[in-house]
Amino acid sequence: MVTEMVPWARPAANMTRAFDDNVAWLAAHSPATSVCEYARVAWRSVTRIVTRVVGDAVGRTDRLQGLRRLGIDEIAYRKGHRYLTVVVDHDTGRLVWAAEGHNESTLNRFFDELGEERTARLTHISADAAKWIASTVCSRAPQVKRCMDPFHVIQWMTRALDRLRSRVLSRLWGFTDRDRRHLRWALLKNVENLNPAQISVRAKILEDRNSELCRGYVMKEQLQHVYSGSKKRASVRLRAWMQMAQDSRIPELVGLAKSIARYRREILNAIEYDLSNARVEANNTHLRSLTKRSYGFHSPEALIAMATLTRGGACPALPQR
Repeated sequence: MVTEMVPWARPAANMTRAFDDNVAWLAAHSPATSVCEYARVAWRSVTRIVTRVVGDAVGRTDRLQGLRRLGIDEIAYRKGHRYLTVVVDHDTGRLVWAAEGHNESTLNRFFDELGEERTARLTHISADAAKWIASTVCSRAPQVKRCMDPFHVIQWMTRALDRLRSRVLSRLWGFTDRDRRHLRWALLKNVENLNPAQISVRAKILEDRNSELCRGYVMKEQLQHVYSGSKKRASVRLRAWMQMAQDSRIPELVGLAKSIARYRREILNAIEYDLSNARVEANNTHLRSLTKRSYGFHSPEALIAMATLTRGGACPALPQR
């Protein structure tokens, strides 16, 4: 059998390179059903075309070259606790690596592909509090500055405040049924986002300065100020906040202070280097949108290929442009 390379088609393709590029561009910007109807191909053909185009683009470029600051996170792509691990370049916002699974062995595969020389050039990695990420990064890239995503720290605080609200709700006095309906969001939302009813409830909360609910709400505002204030004083503000939380004797805040103390260095790194997982979360939102637009994917590889096409810089230009 003789195999001959032709310049106008990719290997194992029964369509021209220009047609592949055209369909891949459409797939990146339109629902699969629209692409199938317009190009008159089956949706499985669209998946194969996307896989070919992405494989061609990845084979011609090194997406892991020049990486310095990374964001690492996990995303559920399917029911039944099916997860992907995603790695995003903070400097470009591009998705540089993704694989099925969310454990140490999955992340070790990324560092194996990256190699020791390029791993040694990494400077910062942002992530949440997942132990499997922290342990892998510490063992494979001990020189990096690990940054705790601020969103997750504030989320810890809002969850603790919500548990506090649930615990003291039956003991609150002076609140009407209407006030109680607005109480949760009056506590959790930022002041500038409150509606008139929630502003009224917030004022009632602040009237009793000695109540657990008022002190918990003030502690939430002060924790947000740790991030919004001067970077030079961040360490002092965080230390003072942890001490106040311990002295408050509010069980929810005492437990939160212990959690924050464990990640104190990572929290301060995030403030000092102004690094969060915002770019990673933006990619995760895009992946969820892709899944919804496509009514799900039959395999994680298909989702990763589509994500690489749209967020990894693999989308081709239109052939006629």
